[in-house]
Amino acid sequence: MGISRRSFIKGTAAMSVLAGFPTVIPSTVLGRNGVTPPSDKVNIGLIGCGNRSGAAIDYKRYDKSQVVAVCDPIRERRLMRKAQFDNCDDYNDFRDLLDRKDIDAVHIATADHWHVPLSLAAAKAGKDMYTEKPLSISIAEDIAARAIVDKYDRVFQYGAQQRSIAQVRMGIELVLNGHIGDVKEIYVWAPHGESGGSATPVLPVPDGFDYELWLGPAPKAPFSKDRCLVQSSRNGIFHIYDYAIGFIAGWGAHPADMLQWWADNSGMENTIPTYYEGSGEIGIGGLFNTLTNWNVTCTYDNGLKMRFMDDQTAARLNPHPGVEPVHGTLFVGTKGWVKVNRGGWKVSDEKLYRLGKNPGSKRLEVSKNQRHNFIDSVISRKQPVDNLHSAVRSDIICHLSDICIREGQPITWDVKKETIVGNPEAAKRMYRPLRKPWDALLI
Repeated sequence: MGISRRSFIKGTAAMSVLAGFPTVIPSTVLGRNGVTPPSDKVNIGLIGCGNRSGAAIDYKRYDKSQVVAVCDPIRERRLMRKAQFDNCDDYNDFRDLLDRKDIDAVHIATADHWHVPLSLAAAKAGKDMYTEKPLSISIAEDIAARAIVDKYDRVFQYGAQQRSIAQVRMGIELVLNGHIGDVKEIYVWAPHGESGGSATPVLPVPDGFDYELWLGPAPKAPFSKDRCLVQSSRNGIFHIYDYAIGFIAGWGAHPADMLQWWADNSGMENTIPTYYEGSGEIGIGGLFNTLTNWNVTCTYDNGLKMRFMDDQTAARLNPHPGVEPVHGTLFVGTKGWVKVNRGGWKVSDEKLYRLGKNPGSKRLEVSKNQRHNFIDSVISRKQPVDNLHSAVRSDIICHLSDICIREGQPITWDVKKETIVGNPEAAKRMYRPLRKPWDALLI
């Protein structure tokens, strides 16, 4: 199947000419009192109709937006979402959806290996985008992704929703305003990965399942249950290295994003740890071949250390007694500690809770809903609460942690040159080849 599809190929051919990409001004900027008429709403196209796409219901609940089209190479899934969004239009191929001039923005909820290629394709088509986490399957894709806002002038919201949770914002603001003293160490914990899975038996592709489009830029592979079909307890596509780097990013994106929100507002903006050393386990003997467990010490240039672990490893090591080592981000200071995650926040001293609503002069952007914040940004043309540049930095932390384990030795990151230095073999892992013709999406 060729990459071109009607006007999509025109956008690809003209990609170097910025004037060739339209700046979509949603009709909502006109503003009206009362209920927003359908003609004035931000029109959303949903790309990817699996479990995570259920969050797109927020667009239907928001007066300023509406989902007008859904797309998925699996017919059963897209028809399910089509019905949810009042029998809107449905597409098998994302290029047909991107061809529509009336669509202002897209919500990308596909498998990880499609996130950056689809985001770039949407940018070239003049669409803003909300892209689910994790950002990419390689550091090279992370860096390429920045073209979305730097070259194509698009609004980009990262789907690590904790920045729209009040207790996360208040907890980080306590840290920023010095209520735990100087930060001396940080812990980032995420759920462990899965092992096992099988590429056999090879099954016939079901009717209504466009397997070629599902694979997209990933290598050719036989169709099997554990590779392609959702199971009751796990989904193999999150644990197969062709499509993801595993839960170290798939779940790790959330606590890493909270870490980066703090770093970007603490005087450490535009930086990440530069030295990575640790160990872990990789699934072997089965189809699932991403990290199952990890324990990485990530060190910033100023000497501050961040310990990045899966929940099983953290529970075994209990690195900070008194704090349950489960999913989240823990800041330990000279005067106390604060831990934040989606389920709540905990502090070393009950008095800190009372400071949450008025922590001091250093404040973070207030957002009550990640999708609604995105719509507001599409209208205002300001970058949303979870901007792409910050997402790139937090995603690279996950990749560098994965690479140091796979290499079995420490690695050093050059923040200015954005490359691994002193280790050519590790540096090669920054890149993933994309299968033709889909490699054209990253050019």
